[in-house]
Amino acid sequence: MAAAPRRSRGGAMVLGLLLLGLCACRAAGGPLRYSVREELPHGAFVGSVASDLGVDPRRLAARGARLTSGTGRQYLELDLGRGALLVRERMDREALCELSPTCFLSLELVIEQPIEVHNVEVEVLDINDNAPCFPRQDYRLEISESAMPGARFHIESAQDPDVGTNSVQSYQLSPSRHFALDLKGFQSGSKLLDLVLQQPLDREQSALEQLVLTAVDGGDPPRSGTAQISVRVVDTNDNPPTFDRSTYTVSLLENALPGTLVVKLNASDPDEGSNGEVIYSFGSYTPQKVRQLFSVDPHSGEVRVNGTLDYEEASSYEIYVQAADQGPVSMAGHCKVLVNIVDANDNAPEVVLTSLYSPVPEDAKAGTVVALMSVTDQDSGLNKQVSLRIPPGLPFTLNSFKNSYTLVTQGNLDHEKAAAYNITVTATDSGNPPLSSQKVIHVEISDINDNPPRFEEPVYSVYIPENNPLGAFMCTIKATDPDAAENAYVTYSLLDGEIEGLPVSSYVSIKSDNGDMYAVRSFDYETLREFQVVVQAQDAGIPSLSSTVTVHIYVVDENDHAPQILYPTSTNTSAALEMIPRLAYAGYLVTKIIAIDGDSGQNAWLFFHLVQTSDPGLFRVELHTGEIRTTRKLGEDSTPTFNLTVEPKHPNPDWRYSASLRAGMQSAVHMEEAGILRGGPGGPDQQWPTVSSATTEPEAGEVSPPVGAGVNSNSWTFKFGPGNPKQGGPGELPDKFIIPGSPAIISIRQEPPNSQIDKSDFITFGKKEETKKKKKKKKGNKTQEKKEKGNSTTENSDQ
Repeated sequence: MAAAPRRSRGGAMVLGLLLLGLCACRAAGGPLRYSVREELPHGAFVGSVASDLGVDPRRLAARGARLTSGTGRQYLELDLGRGALLVRERMDREALCELSPTCFLSLELVIEQPIEVHNVEVEVLDINDNAPCFPRQDYRLEISESAMPGARFHIESAQDPDVGTNSVQSYQLSPSRHFALDLKGFQSGSKLLDLVLQQPLDREQSALEQLVLTAVDGGDPPRSGTAQISVRVVDTNDNPPTFDRSTYTVSLLENALPGTLVVKLNASDPDEGSNGEVIYSFGSYTPQKVRQLFSVDPHSGEVRVNGTLDYEEASSYEIYVQAADQGPVSMAGHCKVLVNIVDANDNAPEVVLTSLYSPVPEDAKAGTVVALMSVTDQDSGLNKQVSLRIPPGLPFTLNSFKNSYTLVTQGNLDHEKAAAYNITVTATDSGNPPLSSQKVIHVEISDINDNPPRFEEPVYSVYIPENNPLGAFMCTIKATDPDAAENAYVTYSLLDGEIEGLPVSSYVSIKSDNGDMYAVRSFDYETLREFQVVVQAQDAGIPSLSSTVTVHIYVVDENDHAPQILYPTSTNTSAALEMIPRLAYAGYLVTKIIAIDGDSGQNAWLFFHLVQTSDPGLFRVELHTGEIRTTRKLGEDSTPTFNLTVEPKHPNPDWRYSASLRAGMQSAVHMEEAGILRGGPGGPDQQWPTVSSATTEPEAGEVSPPVGAGVNSNSWTFKFGPGNPKQGGPGELPDKFIIPGSPAIISIRQEPPNSQIDKSDFITFGKKEETKKKKKKKKGNKTQEKKEKGNSTTENSDQ
């Protein structure tokens, strides 16, 4: 496109063309490089990023491509529709890179899904948008008429902020018979021009001469600037001061304090008097900023530091100093002081976080980009070389390209071990001593469902008494999941299966939210003694994970069956009939009661008791065997018929689960002259085979509950001796038992015959510590024992 025409200071019309001939190149694996001319308007095309990357522009838009810059100002932008790099804001190269012959903008192109980072370098090219300009519009020279041909007079050169061919390329002096322009100094890089006297001056012929000096740059079209030179011809003082060197070169640390001596200048003037007195000062073309940073002593010529130097602002300064004499027509000599600033490591590196991708899933692969960073250091040389590091032992690492860094994953992440990381990034330069800075990056690790629920127990055992109510609580199955949020929410269920041909759900249920297990039916120990179910704990993750555990359920027996008498048999209207001889001796076996109990264990133990008899002292029943025997010899005068009622009942009702049930059996015993007993009316209800192991030792006894009474029944044996005086007749027990090796004391309560007190809890259990006192008991004599045995009328005490 064509820019609006502009006029140069000389009045010539200059037509500037904005050429969009741009360049984009990229070395293999290197950054994207473009060049763009300064002063282009907003939207000007810079380069095709999509084409250079070999991707469809629509892919750039879909993947959220964007430009980032370490500086705060964005001069370029990315057109996602075309995949093109465009000018966002008009650029002035002279403002961006005032002191540099080249000007680059460094950018980062970030493309997501997956993350890609491309470095972009854009060179801002100079255009000829500035005309040369002299430090002053008018120069006034006073030249003695005694000046000899070849005398030189310094004129400040013009300044042009453009670079290259667009800067000042040549000078022109208006036609003059006395003066000519020497450009050798300009061509060698000096900022001074020499006006050379060609012929002697004659004040009487011309006291004032006007010259025009024109500076022309090399632009197309060229630009120019002019200055007026007024030469006044005077007499006398014809020698200017002269410095011993035309250029002084000095190296100075940037942290030099104000007042530090930079250099001591020396200029001499061969004239005498005031014409040879030298005064030092800044040259008029010394920039104002330099005048603020340095000072010149007018008498000694010492140049000293007057402000704060900063290598990062300028690496060198040119100080132009003049030495002027005090003659009526002052003459001056000039020199240049080149001050090279030596960088001091006075700037710590700075880490800028440009992008952060958090949270990071814990299953992220190694090399996943977590953060993008850039690092800057305003120093130079080794002081500018920066290295980044993070603490060891972290599952992250740093990758670098020039001053850009990416924080990527390294190794395995585990949300359960560390849900977040505070990563301290330390940037250290290579100065001496080195400076460093830190930046903390907070990275969160997001949970994935990688842990199944775990049960607190490897297997569960549950005991529930039979005849339980429907919905009875059984136990709580507990599982935990170390994941987070929905991945840790556990629900419980029963796996499908069958028990006795019926589904598991018809036996037990489980609450899905807390694992509480309940009975769906009332269990019967005699029908089903144990079964097992499988509980599954499942989390709410996607996909969900689960685990199972086996729950063993044991039905505990209760005393819910009454004893059943199998022998002797009877009907509801008649008693069982037994025959005994009239001459039966004492201890004669009349019959044996056989009874069973449908329960198990202690609930199936039976003791036999003589509840009622027509002759209380004649018969007794063995407690454990159910044998009915005579206690004495029958007499001639004995009645022919005896009615007996025998009851089998539990010796120790389960104190936890059941109450005692009793069944009675009534029988009749007839005695005839032939010595045969006949049974009377009566009938059995329940019967259970029993075994007795009573000892015959007079000083000690042993009582065993019946054995073989049902499946899984236990046998208990209690022994007692002369230490316990209560050694009653057969079937009687002491009131306390101490089990060797056990802290328990078993107490047996015995009530008198026909007592109406509840006899269900005839055995109680306690601890030895509960017994505060020991009763002293007296040993009974054998005669008394025999008497007690002979006078025993009933066997119905709850022993």
